[in-house]
Order: sequence, then structure tokens, then C-alpha cells
Amino acid sequence: MIKRIDAGARMSEAVIHHGLVYLAGQVPETVSADIQTQTREALSAIDDLLAQAGSDKTHILQAQVFLADLADFAGMNEAWDAWVVPGKAPARATVQAALADPGWKVEILVTAAVAS
Repeated sequence: MIKRIDAGARMSEAVIHHGLVYLAGQVPETVSADIQTQTREALSAIDDLLAQAGSDKTHILQAQVFLADLADFAGMNEAWDAWVVPGKAPARATVQAALADPGWKVEILVTAAVAS
């Protein structure tokens, strides 16, 4: 069975299948904010979606972080490090990418296990 969360015509915010939660890339709401604020907003959206899916950040298996500018790497990591649970960090990759909205500094995509 496949369950979709916040399904729209183009995409779903999350899809659950065989005990895994696949989130769409999560982005900040405040495009004028600095990288730390934007990262915290994206991570908060991840927390919300994982909760709806019956999971949480301690069950994240993999994260992909897309930065509009790698100069923001340290600031993003500062917000990330304050959010991630010690000893529960997922596998992660960070790359520079052109994001869909020029105001976005970060987009984060995660895959997690459903909490048992």
C-alpha cells in the first residue's frame, strides 16, 4: 500500500511505502532570511511531515542538502547540528544547486523509516 501526504496535482509532500517515508524537498518560508533561519524552517517542515507519517528525525536514513551557494555551508551546518540528535545523524550529502526560487538558500530532501 502507498500512502501520500499533502498530495497535489504535481507532487506529494511525502509518500509512505513499505515502512519508508520519502519526503519532497523541503524549503524555507522566509526567502529574505539568512541561511540559518532558512535551514531551521526547512528542518521544521521536515519534522512536521515526519510526524504526520508516523516517524521523526531519529529515523532519518538519508538526507540530501542542496545549497544555492556553498559559502553558506558553515551556517547551514550550524543549524543542522543544533537540530540533529547526537548519535542519530543520517547519511548525508550536500551539493550546490540552482534552486527553483532565487530567494531560497537551501532545500533538504530526506528518506526515513517509519517509527515502529
